[in-house]
Amino acid sequence: MDTPTPQTAGPLLEVEDLTVDFELEGVAARAVSGVSFTIAPGEVLGVVGESGCGKSVTALSLMRLLPTPPASVSATVLRFAGLDLMALPEREMRAVRGARMAMIFQDPLSALNPVLTVGYQVAEALALHRRVSIKAAWEPAVEMLGRVGLPDAESRARAYPHEISGGQQQRVMIAMAFICGPELVIADEPTTALDVTVQRQVLDLMLDLRRERGTGIMLITHDLSVVAETCDRLLVMYAGRVVELGSVSEIFRSPRHPYTKALLDLLPRLDGPRAERLMSIPGQPPDLLDMPSGCPFHPRCPGADEQCREEMPAESDFSATHRGRCWHPLS
Repeated sequence: MDTPTPQTAGPLLEVEDLTVDFELEGVAARAVSGVSFTIAPGEVLGVVGESGCGKSVTALSLMRLLPTPPASVSATVLRFAGLDLMALPEREMRAVRGARMAMIFQDPLSALNPVLTVGYQVAEALALHRRVSIKAAWEPAVEMLGRVGLPDAESRARAYPHEISGGQQQRVMIAMAFICGPELVIADEPTTALDVTVQRQVLDLMLDLRRERGTGIMLITHDLSVVAETCDRLLVMYAGRVVELGSVSEIFRSPRHPYTKALLDLLPRLDGPRAERLMSIPGQPPDLLDMPSGCPFHPRCPGADEQCREEMPAESDFSATHRGRCWHPLS
């Protein structure tokens, strides 16, 4: 990325040994296991991995939006802007959530209130956290809806969620996330429902706001081309664990974990031997209720040996800025 990432104030978000269990029919399923990472002010951290690997559960746990029970969340460190999120009373967490930490949800229709206009919902977020009236918040809300590419924002602001398209609903969610100028935005597949042109506009907007306000962004996505264009660092998850974490340039140039390499091999090519055929990763992700012994990727890994099948690899440093979990990292 050509935009400098501020480092003087230290990490904006610190996560160390985050673990999330779910109680399912009397059996504990571990959805997230020992996840650790940081996000600096103004940094964009991409998070990738197959469906069910723990990306969204990690995001929801940071926002303290997982119902407990059935979820059980623990962490050695979970700190945002100096605040201990594990110890913060719920009343204070509500003041942080939406104002200083915001989330763009994966399914906008289930996140939006069906009986309130979309403009009211964006204005309500500003009114709640800035202690102004809905009337005073209406104009900034319409302006933000226009910035995220909602056509005819003044008119569409008076529409209900079911009266606009899925892509427009997603733009409303993005407007709600950014309306209060948060320090951190967690974006869970924010452009999935958008066409390519609008996707580019929305990503550019997110990066503009990052530059203007120093907003840190955690971008959860399946699209590695989006990661390549927008992110500073990349976190790769598999079966609830971080298997690789480093700068985007370093990981794209030299992936060290076989799973990361397999994901990168899925990127379409216009020439060469993969130009005319779709690639896939053999096998299926493991069942959280029946995890394999050793490295969870070993049943799908072409280089797995007995050690991989029997022992969980410890996290190790591949370089000063690149780490992961693999007994036999790629060279």
